[in-house]
Amino acid sequence: MTTNIVVLYHSSHGSLEAMAHEICDAIEQQGANALLRTFVQRQPHDIVVSKEDLINCDGLAFGTPTRFGMMASQAKSFWETTSDLWLKGQLIDKPACVFSSSSSMHGGNEATLLNLSLPLLHHGMMLLGVPYDVPELLGTETGGTPYGATHVAGSNNSNILSKDEIKICQSVGKRLALIASKLQ
Repeated sequence: MTTNIVVLYHSSHGSLEAMAHEICDAIEQQGANALLRTFVQRQPHDIVVSKEDLINCDGLAFGTPTRFGMMASQAKSFWETTSDLWLKGQLIDKPACVFSSSSSMHGGNEATLLNLSLPLLHHGMMLLGVPYDVPELLGTETGGTPYGATHVAGSNNSNILSKDEIKICQSVGKRLALIASKLQ
């Protein structure tokens, strides 16, 4: 049985998209299918998420840039349409993780990760963080938290993902795929 993981993100300047691709690569290296989804179609290759994507997935990675410590409005608008899934308990016990990007080291990434977690917890999903056996978590001077993968994009959003940020994204994707496959 194939494990299907939805990697759902919103990206304004490309950082979240780069993180999503790193997470997808790690998921696929574990033999699972990574289904890349967005909230709005910004590029011709973007596939907009549907509720069926969430119902049929075995796990979810969810990320947006930080908006004053909160998720992007595009994501919030989508989650506000999922009460019918909540009423039926259709996401209960699915593993999930979160990821985010901000313009500065103290730009609200951790608060955003906690904010991204709220709809997942309300839906009964099992939230996965980044354990401290990921060595980059202890040594990073850029992004990365125990709550999820993060990136510091810089005030002009020109910073590419650091080596540590890439490793942390990959560890998140790997862990999500492993847990989801064990739960099937």
